[in-house]
Amino acid sequence: MTIANDAVGSKWYETHNWRLLFFSIWTGQALSLLGSRLVQFGLVWWLTKETGSATVLATATLVAILPQVVLGPMVGALVDRWDRRRVMIAADSAIAAATLALALLFLADLAHVWHIYVILAVRSLGGAFHMPAMQASTSLMVPEQQLSRVNGMNQTLQGAVSIAGPPLGALLLELLPMQGLLSIDVVTAMIAVTPLLFIAIPQPTPQSGGGSQSPGVRPSVWADFRAGLRYVWSWPGLRIILIMAALINFLFIPAGALMPLLVKEYFDGDAYSLAVLEGLWGGGMLLGGLTLSVWGGFKQGTKTSMVGITGMGLGAIVVGLTPSNMFALAVAGMFLSGFMNPITNGPLFATLQKSVAPEMQGRVFTIVMALAGAMMPLSLIISGPVADLVGVQVWYILAGVGCITAGVIGLTTPAVINLEADMQAANVVEESSPAEEEVLPDLAGPLAEAVD
Repeated sequence: MTIANDAVGSKWYETHNWRLLFFSIWTGQALSLLGSRLVQFGLVWWLTKETGSATVLATATLVAILPQVVLGPMVGALVDRWDRRRVMIAADSAIAAATLALALLFLADLAHVWHIYVILAVRSLGGAFHMPAMQASTSLMVPEQQLSRVNGMNQTLQGAVSIAGPPLGALLLELLPMQGLLSIDVVTAMIAVTPLLFIAIPQPTPQSGGGSQSPGVRPSVWADFRAGLRYVWSWPGLRIILIMAALINFLFIPAGALMPLLVKEYFDGDAYSLAVLEGLWGGGMLLGGLTLSVWGGFKQGTKTSMVGITGMGLGAIVVGLTPSNMFALAVAGMFLSGFMNPITNGPLFATLQKSVAPEMQGRVFTIVMALAGAMMPLSLIISGPVADLVGVQVWYILAGVGCITAGVIGLTTPAVINLEADMQAANVVEESSPAEEEVLPDLAGPLAEAVD
């Protein structure tokens, strides 16, 4: 029997055992994340062994992110309209079905590179729906004062999976055929769906018009999307962060996508060497996430993120400059970069969850992710030929320089450092305004003046 959703909005957690309900869902998602990590490791190593091509690896990463970049903003508008629990159930089920189809192709010895491209795209589309639904639901199920710690736990989970996934994936590749590895992901996805069948997730109260909008008439999906884009772009600090993120992702994503070639061609390693490098990245994420969970970060969340970005850059430069006979030094650099990853991402997600209206969070999260990743397709298109010409390590050096530059700019820009305080102050003003205000006000003018 489905647990009743008696209260909606930010007070739901006051009338429910939020820890039991939220972490029941969270645990299922954690297992599914591990299954996905195993699949990712297995497919990437299969592509590396079968082709040895930087262009193939870059293309695989491109098709895995393109659906989220292109369709993400519109998906967010749909997530804000639909039942978020059902969205997550459908997304997890679709991903499981796609993975099962690929497992059957491997079983029949019919799998080709293009099949993997297609399945990666389908999995990405499912993730485009799942991520904003889960992030937006978190802010409704978890008390505001606990959001930073929950995001720290999410980052810790990412680190733990990154530690366990590569060595476990390498071991399973020795023990199981590829279809066996893929089947594990199908099982973990079904485990993730199970608690969602019995726990109702609180839904935000939809805004039903205002201003020129007729009472009870909801704007179109396109209008919702434009309102979300206007909302995101109205904050100078968030604009700057998104431009930084686009630049960093332009440089960092190819570095990660080409890591198997860095290990195989530059360091003359094997699957276990790749597992060590990725595992130590995960170890850094685990420790960084635990640190964030206990510490909570600076009072200004974006300040914490900027320090994290700077640290990620230092780690990337170490990896890029490491001689080919000093693999352990590259591992240390990867550990530092991994440690700083949750310090970067956790506080930023917490800032948005605390400050953005619940009924807009689906749009905001997908628009933020899409804008931050807007340059990634271009970087992945050129990364393969560039790496084939000058080596993979150049991407790590460029990514490190970009991160450090962005961190220094962010730490010295008031609009970035004060983003959370500015957004929450504007929310207080908006809540005290008359009810007939525009549904999604354009705040660019007054906010720009206030920040400047």
